[in-house]
Amino acid sequence: MNTDKIIDFSALEPDVQSLIKESIVVREHSYAPYSNFKVGAAVLCSDGTICSGCNIENASYPVGTCAERVAIGKAVSEGKRKFKVLVVVADKRNNSFVSPCGFCRQYISEFGDIPVYLSSPDMKNALRTTVSYLLPYAFDNSYLNVSQ
Repeated sequence: MNTDKIIDFSALEPDVQSLIKESIVVREHSYAPYSNFKVGAAVLCSDGTICSGCNIENASYPVGTCAERVAIGKAVSEGKRKFKVLVVVADKRNNSFVSPCGFCRQYISEFGDIPVYLSSPDMKNALRTTVSYLLPYAFDNSYLNVSQ
C-alpha cells in the first residue's frame, strides 16, 4: 500500500468514510478535562463489525487510555482479533494530522500491519498510512521466542 498519502474525503472508500464519521461521534464522549484534547477512533473488524472508542484522561496521566486502545480493547473483548482498518480523529496540530502515540503504535502492531487513516473532524481529507510505516521496527513475539 502506498503510505503517507492525503486523500480527499469524497474519494475515500465508503467503509473508511463510515469509520471517520463514527470516530467523530464517539470523540464527543471523550473524558479530557485536563488537556481538552478529544480523540475518537474506530476499527473495522474482519467480520464487518465496527468498534469505536474515545480517549479517557486521568489526573495521574499514565493511567489515562488513548482512543485507539479503547477501540481495539472493545473489539478484543468481543472476540475480534483481525482488523481491516483503523481510523483516528483529532483536531490537527500545527496543521498536521495527529497520529497514534508510541504506546498505541505498539499496541496496534500486535494485530498486524493494518491501514491507518488519520483525519480531523472537518472531514475534508485524511492521511492514509500503515502501522509498519508508523512503527517500522515494532517489538514482536519473535523477540520472546514464542508463537501465537
